[in-house]
Amino acid sequence: MRVKDKITKRVAKELRDGDVVNLGIGMPTLVANYIDPSITVFLQSENGVVGIDKPLENQIEPTLVNAGGAPAGIIKGGTFIDSLTSFSLIRGGHIDITVLGGLQVDQNGNLANWMIPGKLIPGMGGAMDLVAGAKKVIIAMEHMTKNKEPKILKACTLPLTASGAVSMIVTEMAVFKFIENRLTLIEICEGSNLEEIKASTEAEFDILPELLN
Repeated sequence: MRVKDKITKRVAKELRDGDVVNLGIGMPTLVANYIDPSITVFLQSENGVVGIDKPLENQIEPTLVNAGGAPAGIIKGGTFIDSLTSFSLIRGGHIDITVLGGLQVDQNGNLANWMIPGKLIPGMGGAMDLVAGAKKVIIAMEHMTKNKEPKILKACTLPLTASGAVSMIVTEMAVFKFIENRLTLIEICEGSNLEEIKASTEAEFDILPELLN
């Protein structure tokens, strides 16, 4: 299984029946492939769809796309809304979970995921609204950079998207949760171990007692 699929399959376990969920562009979109078929999750897209889905084979509608511009479908009972209503849902606190990618997350729950200095980028986009408005913010990202540098830090060095907004981090090595504002390791992923996680994480973190046994 690809690293991205391993991460997003674990993220999907956090979704509950009836949740309204926004999946960010990139890796987070893969979460849709692993949603438990026994539950109903309403995927919201910033461009104005609640109940967005994968497109049906041989029935691609060119005017129905997700926020990233990729072809999409819609579930039975889904709805189309204007941009004002879409962002009112986000800013009004009606999104249960948003899943976003990350460049850096630090031990204080700060997130940097929109800009690398010196690289041309279009802007922060809807991420700034999602991290402020969603009830739960899950960051799905690889544990290390391509240069094997930690991405979970004592303090972010890149421009921030949000301060103290992250609820959970899911990587291919571990799952962290902020418990009483403290970064806490709650799960060691298959194929990893505590020593490897410690060596790959700059941030200081607590560890659930049961993981020490």
